[in-house]
Amino acid sequence: MTRRGPPDAPLADWFATQGWTPAPFQRQVWRHWLRGESGLLVTPTGSGKTLAALGGALLEGLREPASPPHVRGQEKPPRLRMLWVTPLRALATDTTQALQTAITGVGLNWTVAKRTGDASSRDRRLARQGQAEVLVITPESLALLLSYPDTAAQFAGMRGVVVDEWHELLGNKRGVLLQLGLARIRALAPSAVVWGLSATLGNLDEARDVLLPHRPDAPIVRHPKPRAVTLHTLLPEAGERLPWSGHLGLSQLERVVQLIARARSAILFTNTRAQAELWHRALASIWLDDPATLALHHGSLDAALRQAAEQGLRDGSVRCVVATSSLDLGVDFPAVDLVLQVGSPKGIARLLQRAGRANHRPGEPGAIHCVPTHALELAEIAAARRAIVAGQIEARRPPRLSLDVLAQHCVTLALGGGFRDAALLQEVRGTHAFAPLTDVQWQAVLRYIERGGEALENYPDFHRVVLDESGVYRVTERRIALHHRLSIGTITSDGSVAVRFLRGASLGSVEESFISRLRPRDRFQFAGRTLELVTVDNMTAYVRKARGGSVAVPRWQGGRMPLSTELGTALEAALDGPRDSPELRRLAPLLDLQARTSALPTPHTLLVEAVRMRRGGSLFVYPFAGRTVHEGMAALFALRWGRLFPNTFVYAVNDYGFVLSHQQAASVDDALLGSLLTPARLLDDLREALNVTEMARRQFRDIARVAGMLTPSIPGRSQRSLRQVQASSGLLFDVLRRYDPGHVLLAQAEREVFEAQMDVQALTDTFARCATRRLDLRHPETLTPFSFPLWAENTRGELSTEDWATRVRRAAEQLQARHG
Repeated sequence: MTRRGPPDAPLADWFATQGWTPAPFQRQVWRHWLRGESGLLVTPTGSGKTLAALGGALLEGLREPASPPHVRGQEKPPRLRMLWVTPLRALATDTTQALQTAITGVGLNWTVAKRTGDASSRDRRLARQGQAEVLVITPESLALLLSYPDTAAQFAGMRGVVVDEWHELLGNKRGVLLQLGLARIRALAPSAVVWGLSATLGNLDEARDVLLPHRPDAPIVRHPKPRAVTLHTLLPEAGERLPWSGHLGLSQLERVVQLIARARSAILFTNTRAQAELWHRALASIWLDDPATLALHHGSLDAALRQAAEQGLRDGSVRCVVATSSLDLGVDFPAVDLVLQVGSPKGIARLLQRAGRANHRPGEPGAIHCVPTHALELAEIAAARRAIVAGQIEARRPPRLSLDVLAQHCVTLALGGGFRDAALLQEVRGTHAFAPLTDVQWQAVLRYIERGGEALENYPDFHRVVLDESGVYRVTERRIALHHRLSIGTITSDGSVAVRFLRGASLGSVEESFISRLRPRDRFQFAGRTLELVTVDNMTAYVRKARGGSVAVPRWQGGRMPLSTELGTALEAALDGPRDSPELRRLAPLLDLQARTSALPTPHTLLVEAVRMRRGGSLFVYPFAGRTVHEGMAALFALRWGRLFPNTFVYAVNDYGFVLSHQQAASVDDALLGSLLTPARLLDDLREALNVTEMARRQFRDIARVAGMLTPSIPGRSQRSLRQVQASSGLLFDVLRRYDPGHVLLAQAEREVFEAQMDVQALTDTFARCATRRLDLRHPETLTPFSFPLWAENTRGELSTEDWATRVRRAAEQLQARHG
């Protein structure tokens, strides 16, 4: 009698030829797949998650008889078996190669195609015709496929969907768009399994339920052993001081170069694109190797430049890449053995993700070297290490009721063969994002896609969908179809201007507001080059190379990342706990000075410092809740204090707290602070303290883009400037407020201001947390190490004949001399 081997024997045999052994978690996922069960795989990057997700489909394919040969002249049947959804186009290329290698290795004659914005014409054709067994795709390209009527037949035989890097999609509108796409797939291919691949999150159960709302008991498979991560810090030398407030960290440049010189290849992460440009320029000025071995990588660079940097890391021709979050995700660079993080990562999950770029191979530990840019970042690094050891990590909260995304999806399906009201409502309510959707909201969305709403129904441009005689919603005009397909997606950005050599290649894009401040012959730093502006024409800045000297560096909106709540909590605990790490021991003199002149914050107190200044005074408050929450708190404090005692207030914030400066002298006591910290009437006071209408107007611009209210730029024609887009969206906002104040998108704009821009939930939680703490009010005679950075931030807008950096440096030196 022939003895049968284990069910995964064919795949295990191929593993053996590669010198590998299937891990238990990989075999567990394969078994679930073969039983038709969906789930969520949680495993660190570099541990073999791709083969874990693919293996079940491979074993399924190996068990099936070979397909009969195609008969010439007959229509080819759809071959699509699996969608592999990836959040980044940069990941798609690596993923496609990895999948094809495994498929070929086990002997399956399957084709892997890529359907992303930069896919080849061959891959686009295979995707449109359903003639690839595996399709690597982004959420936006999936939505685009759903806008074609023949997609339904191609998806009907699909066996499974894998959503890679699900944690990157969970907390934003791209994830909402994908939820709607998956709901459509469930309707077209009910037996298809769905697996999400995720890094560790603080809300894994919720992440599973958002991905698989129809399978609330779906398994969560975890890698049994978290990947070890070693965190090092480039400490200043004995006698060397780190600045008290924000610098770029370039005082550590020499030590960074020494580390890179000992490594095979390195990635140096910064938190902003502007910081990446400046660090690349600084490294280039002392780089002794071939200049081509130093590269730059961020989201505003041209795709060709980014791909060249990625390929250089793969083949070893690039020694170091200076990067932002554009290289955070799981592109495989096995040769990278050094990762550096300039400044605080501001979040525990981000630090783990970046550390995972080093030694990106199964079983290898991750490692990262942190480069502090100012003294208090030493405490943030120590707090992050403690949080990693304790297993603390941030949650990512999924958005709900993004009606602009729902409106876009409805038009997509109306274009892709049409839909019926009741059936689609049931499908949509089956998602996490729209489970609470009311009948009133649903009817408002349908009215919007049909007529634009009450105020816009007399304008044919807003009549996009038609309800035909059989009760099916359809798109009937070619112009509407073209505009909609150009608008699919939820990624919006401020107006950008392409940057291109006068005779030659594209370099990328910068924000329109930056270019508008330059004149011809002005120089600026971009794409790792010093450039001279020649002219601007049709939203393109034409440049030529220039020699060094003093240059401007573009700044991008939204560049600053706030400190996460989890890291802020860990930071308070670190400041109050034993000084048992190299960072806290090096920071001890500064912490002792803070304790002598005022007090140290603790998890049980709210530290407040009232300091008399030459003009009036300043109130410093330290909730450690991140700059977004502190913006709202400072505005509320100013409003409430002004009601009690009329005064002129100016405020500034950072991740540790905020300062409220007042021109007239005012006494501060516990009773006053208690009235300022009350959680009562929080939303009402916030509406009064901030110009919510103007904030909603800006938010409406992005909502209108996603919902298809703004006409997209047509390829080959003149591009619209940000000013034109703002004018169009602003006019629509004003018309709707006046003539249709209940419009579904107006309400969403105000809601997103509170939820996204102000993070009202975190603000409410912070006020509640402060109410449970003992107030620790201090009256120091001078600025303290904690208050100095806030004071420095507050002086940025003051008129002076000195530049800001010089004034701040002189003030810091005076304080340090005063306190020894």
